This record gives sequence, C-alpha cells and structure tokens, in this order.
Amino acid sequence: MGLISNGTEEQQEAGTRNNNKPPPQTAAELKDEQQQQQLDAGAQFVLKSRGSWIHCGYHLTTSIVAPALLSLPFAFASLGWTVGVMSLVVGAVVTFYSYNLLSLVLEHNAQLGRRYLRFRDMANHILGPKWGKYYVGPIQFLVCYGAVVGCTLLGGQCMKAIYLITRPDGNMKLYEFVIIFGGLMLILAQIPSFHSLRYINLVSLILCLAYSTCATAGSIHIGNSSKGKERDYSLSSNSETRIFGIFNALAIIATTFGNGIIPEIQATVAPPVKGKMFKGLCVCYAVVTATFFSVAISGYWAFGNNADGQILSNFLDDGKYLVPKWFVLMTNLFTVLQLSAVAVVYLQPTNEVLERTFADARRGEFSARNVVPRVISRSLSVVIATTIAAMLPFFGDINAVIGAFGFMPLDFVLPAVFFNVTFKPSKRSLVFWLNTTIAVVFSVLAVIAAVAAVRQISLDAKTYKLFANV
Repeated sequence: MGLISNGTEEQQEAGTRNNNKPPPQTAAELKDEQQQQQLDAGAQFVLKSRGSWIHCGYHLTTSIVAPALLSLPFAFASLGWTVGVMSLVVGAVVTFYSYNLLSLVLEHNAQLGRRYLRFRDMANHILGPKWGKYYVGPIQFLVCYGAVVGCTLLGGQCMKAIYLITRPDGNMKLYEFVIIFGGLMLILAQIPSFHSLRYINLVSLILCLAYSTCATAGSIHIGNSSKGKERDYSLSSNSETRIFGIFNALAIIATTFGNGIIPEIQATVAPPVKGKMFKGLCVCYAVVTATFFSVAISGYWAFGNNADGQILSNFLDDGKYLVPKWFVLMTNLFTVLQLSAVAVVYLQPTNEVLERTFADARRGEFSARNVVPRVISRSLSVVIATTIAAMLPFFGDINAVIGAFGFMPLDFVLPAVFFNVTFKPSKRSLVFWLNTTIAVVFSVLAVIAAVAAVRQISLDAKTYKLFANV
C-alpha cells in the first residue's frame, strides 16, 4: 500500500508539474523568438517591438504633425487659394496611401518570417544590398539628422521669441538659446528606446493640437480686426519668381507631410503587426486634417501674401503685438516643448546606428558595458547637432535641399516601388499604374524642388553669417 501510495503521489506531482508548463509555442512564435535572439544591439535595444496601435499613432503624429506646419500659409502665398488647397489635399491623400503601402509590404514580409525593422533592411531585401547601403541608409540618416538640427534651431528661435516678450531690451543671442535647447535635448536623448517615447509622444500630440489651435485662433482674431496689414491674394507678376515660388511651395507642403521613418515606427509594434499600422495612421491623419488645414487656411486668409515663413512671426507687426503678449508666449512655449519631442523621435535612427556600433547585444541593455558608450555617443551626436544649428542659423535653406532629395524619395517614391516589386500587380491594373505615376511624378518634383532650394540658397547666401543673431 505504501509503495502504491508513493507512486500515486509522484504521479500527481508529475501531473501538476506538467499542468503548470506553459502551452507549446506556435511556429510563428518560435520564429519571432529566434529572430529576436538574432537581432543586433540597435534593433534589440532601440527598436523594441512592444507597442500597440495607439502608441504607433502617437509616434506617427509626432513625426508628421510638427511645427513645420506653421509654414503652410507661406506656401499658400505662392500657390493661391485653389492650387494651395488642392496641393494640401493631394499631399494628405498620397502620403496616407504611400505610408499604407509601406505598411502592407512590411506586414507581408513579417507573415513570411522576415520582419524588417529598418528602412535600409527593406531596401536591401527588395531592391538589393547596394540600394540599402549606398542610397536609402545615407539618405534617411541625412533627412533625420537634418530634422534634429532644424528642430534645435527652431527651438532656439522660439525660446528667443519668448525671451524678447519678457525682456524686450535683452541682449542674449540666438546661439545661446540654441545651446539651451541643446541642453534639454541632451537629457531627452538618453531615453533608451523608441517605445519608451510613447507617453512623451502622447503629450506631443496634445501640444501640436494646442499650438495649431492658437495659431488658427490668432490668425482669425487678427483677420477680423483692423490691426493687420491690408490683405492681398494676388500672385507675383514676375514669371521666374512665380514659377520657382510654386515649386518651393510644393516642396514645403511635401516636406511638411514627410516622415522618413515608417519602418522604424512599425518596428515598435508588438507582433502580430497586421492592421495595427493602419489604425495608427488613422489616428495621425485625423490630427493632420484638424491642424494642417486650419492653420494653412486661416493663416493665408488673415495675412495673404504677407504670410511669413513661420506664421507666428505675423503676430508681431513693426514691433507691435497684434494679439496679447501672453498668447504669443504661450503659443511659442507649446511649440518649443513639442519640438523637443519631434527632435528625439528623429534621433532614433541615429541612436539605432550608434547602439549597433558600440553596444554588445549579449550583455544587458543597462549593463555598464552598454550604458557608458550609449551616454557618450548619444551626447556627442546632440552636441554636434546643436553646434551646427548654432553656427548655421540659415540651416532651413540647406534642409530644403535635404528634404527634396530625402523626404520625397523615402515617402512618395520608394513606397510605390516597394509595393510593385513585392506584390507584382498586373501591368493592366489600376494599382500598378497609380503607383508608377506617383513614383514618376514625385521623382520629377524632387529634382525640381531641389533646384528651387539651391536657387534660394544662392539668393540668401549674401546674408549668411556664422553664429548670426537672426
């Protein structure tokens, strides 16, 4: 009896242990786990796949709905009402479509067991290794790092505007504010992964709605009063100026919708990824519709051809504020805070490259072996970006060239090419010809926009001065 009893107890214990075992993994889960183990440090530490579709929406909104939208009334000044509104609608529709194409290609490859976490990895697989190494990778790096420099410069300019509101006779220079903004970036750059930014990017979403509302309300207030200049909606009578103005305006609109990091954003989504990016894009483009159109239309309506490159500059006319000072201060504060979030998002591709180069994936993410080179390398990248922004306050002109050669290919041309190469739609189908038309049209537009941007640099070159206080 004792032997039988002991055997039964052992069997019960064994049964209990078996019941406590986790259920067997599916083939897809095993493949995901194996792929995770093979990831390099950049993908493993920076591009963690843990987020939901709503987090994806936050990241997308921060990367697209940025203070560059405050330049849209200026673009309208070169296009007029009809072409301006049509260009904005086309930009929204084409980029939503293109980003969805990229997402579908990424989902398709993930279902086949090849989940690509980086833009250059997609290019390597779809177009060949030279495309990823010598074109997509460098172009994406230039675009994203250029965006970081641009955000740092604009952040410094907004901080200077706040300073001059509180101290009109102050003598602090622009480069000093750029350095202060760089100090903030130095702290935010140490946030370990893209996924870690999800709540910062939620705040960023709220901030972009806030300053867009302020810009719209301020424009309507000035437009309804007699404070502003007389409105004029006529286009330039000079043919050359008008033509280059149109191309420059189209480049501004295209760059405003630019992203350049769709694969890296989708990389933050936990598997399975199917359908999650589309939901995130819907969240993002709801915000895009609410902000881009309201700011562009109200700003152009209020100021016409006098709309400045940044619409908040129009709230000040010959040293006199057309809206209450506290309102301008608040709007600039919202803008500065969101710029810091935008800059950190566009730092992620650089952080991923640094992590892949200097970190050891076999050691813990927060081990001393990985933390020390992470802090040093990320701090150095921010210091370099801040130095460039402080030295070159005319960097916006340079960024226009980078945007023409970068954002347009990455966001308009390559998604259509990737989809056609991956899914091989019939050459008689509407999808094939729609994608081909988008790729060709925006390739031509990219070249023309680059020429227009170079022309603008040549026109402004005589005013360029290192560390200028503009």
